[in-house]
Amino acid sequence: MALISWLSSGPRSTHTLSASRVGRIATGAAALVACALALGAAPAPAKPVAPDGAAAPRPASGTPILVGHYASLTGPEATFGQSTSEGIRLALKEINASGGIGGRPIELREYDTKGEPKEATLAVTRLVKSDNVVAVLGEVASGLSLAGAPVCQSAGVPMISPSSTNVRVTKVGDMIFRVCFIDPFQGSACAKFATNELKAKTAAILYDQKAPYSEGLAKEFKRAFKKLGGEIVSELTYTGGDGDFTTQLTSIRSRKPDVLFIPGYYTDVGNIALQVRKLGITCPMLGGDGWDSEKLAEVAGKAIEGSFYSNHYAPDQPDEQVRIFIEKYRADYKGKTPDGLAALGYDAAMILADSLKRAGSTDGKKLRDAIAATKDYKGVTGMITIDANRDAIKSAVIVEMKGTPLGPKYRSTISP
Repeated sequence: MALISWLSSGPRSTHTLSASRVGRIATGAAALVACALALGAAPAPAKPVAPDGAAAPRPASGTPILVGHYASLTGPEATFGQSTSEGIRLALKEINASGGIGGRPIELREYDTKGEPKEATLAVTRLVKSDNVVAVLGEVASGLSLAGAPVCQSAGVPMISPSSTNVRVTKVGDMIFRVCFIDPFQGSACAKFATNELKAKTAAILYDQKAPYSEGLAKEFKRAFKKLGGEIVSELTYTGGDGDFTTQLTSIRSRKPDVLFIPGYYTDVGNIALQVRKLGITCPMLGGDGWDSEKLAEVAGKAIEGSFYSNHYAPDQPDEQVRIFIEKYRADYKGKTPDGLAALGYDAAMILADSLKRAGSTDGKKLRDAIAATKDYKGVTGMITIDANRDAIKSAVIVEMKGTPLGPKYRSTISP
């Protein structure tokens, strides 16, 4: 076939061949093909070649390895789940294009939690009982991870949360991991930034009393800020979804804090910020990674400018791996800049794939042991080592909301 193709695609002669000459060429070609086939010398398909001339890996094509993901793809914090899903899918695309796991592609099964604990439990149950996934990625919100984790633990299926920071998540059991930092460190990082860079001596705290994430981060910030010599002049609560924060903010205004710490999710923080500035409170606002969404600037606008939050990475931080990740993400998602949740989803999927390779098996216990052995993994969100509690030891970054368009800009790195 290769010879016939070469003959038919070669340069055309400027002269007309005689019929007899054409016949002789065709007869000779047929004889050569017959000889090649008789000798078993039919050419093998060409191997793909990488740009540098090296043989490129073949895309995975074996029996798929099923991996689950549960996330808030709809609901009040939908950008959390959507961003995480996009990061995971980008990672799996790269893994499968590079040969997968021993030639087997990773196939994703994904379900929407709608931001509700009951739905999270149902989603994880379906993944491990019906789909028989070998591992689960998720959730973002700590309360939803706490709803799904017991199902994985009971079934003996490893679960990796990309971004649940509440300390209780991995305490569910030895099958539960995370690739993000935890609230004691995040709260300490925020307190250090407030003290050392904002020069704050006093702070007020306003947190969501129904969200484990918000409650835990408020507690850790308070502890760390006081240890650094600061004073908490007001500590008030709200319930996620509230629309009016006037009573709490009026009380906070009377205490004139140097910084206002709001460890909530972006959906509430945007509205709170608008009311903070409307009431004439001018101090900087500070929060955790729950602020991280493009929707924050859309809701709060100028009210959030000049405020800060801790995060897992910053798109403009000086890191080559971050730059490459952003380029690939923008190419796949219509020029959109990935947020911290997308970066953590990518890292979680990559660490799972790395663990599957090291385990050499999809057995739950062997895979669990491989994940637990993760050390000095260079991810987009930094160097990741899984400790004895199955938590990630890693740095945090502080970003400032500023610029045009308004968004998070790298300010500093806080190391453990």
